[in-house]
Amino acid sequence: MFNRRALLGGSVAAVTALSLAACGTDSGSEATETNGTVVVAATPVPHADILNYISENLAEDAGITIEVEEFTDYVQPNVATADGSVDANFFQTEPYLEEYNAANGTDLVTVAPVHIEPLGLYSSKVASVEEIPDGAQVAIPGDGSNGGRALALLADAGLITLAEGVDATLATEDDIAENPKNIEFVPLEAAQLALSLEDVDAAVINGNYALEADLSPAEDALFSESPEGNPYANYLVASAANADNEDVRKLAELLQSDEVKQFILGTWADGSVIPAS
Repeated sequence: MFNRRALLGGSVAAVTALSLAACGTDSGSEATETNGTVVVAATPVPHADILNYISENLAEDAGITIEVEEFTDYVQPNVATADGSVDANFFQTEPYLEEYNAANGTDLVTVAPVHIEPLGLYSSKVASVEEIPDGAQVAIPGDGSNGGRALALLADAGLITLAEGVDATLATEDDIAENPKNIEFVPLEAAQLALSLEDVDAAVINGNYALEADLSPAEDALFSESPEGNPYANYLVASAANADNEDVRKLAELLQSDEVKQFILGTWADGSVIPAS
């Protein structure tokens, strides 16, 4: 039954506050010294893949060593970056980071935009947006920024209408002006969305978790975001104190290099991952 996963949903504020309290995080952590090694927290696909490519092909010539610590959620990478366990992280959009900082009193900052992963609407039960039934359950990310992004996607797909003047990055269910199919929205922790496909009629899934589930926004999504003018780039992020660390800056330059852009375009030729610039 669907309820077995309901407890996995929740907001950034609720989940991260508990995590930070448990870890004793101090948002004022001192900067790590420049020592030629950058420890980066990242989700596996595509972030760790990109970092591993840099580590194996570009880092030595740049005079740095990259150590990748993989996480499967959107909470612990920021916890580790805030408490200084890692030098930086690579997994999130700027709206998500802003929400995290506001909820937890941390001072993490963007260092460099790297790529875009188009958000997609997926289903194992219907083959088109038009086939989504009246009263359908649609799973969306449970955090505010990605939840708003999901509602904006559903509005673009013609399934709902948002109130005029609403900032799509901040939209909530209260901002829905029209819901002609009486869709029931099911907020879940982002990592659980792909796993929910058999339990709901459709799910809006973040790009990295879609890739991990062998889903392509270009080939498998009922509807996906346009890459043109997409504001949801994935960033390299560090603490404010550590953002100007020379090694972190070297990594930022490599992440934005032509070599990495070509690696992204060649590895995800279907448009699942797109260089940010």
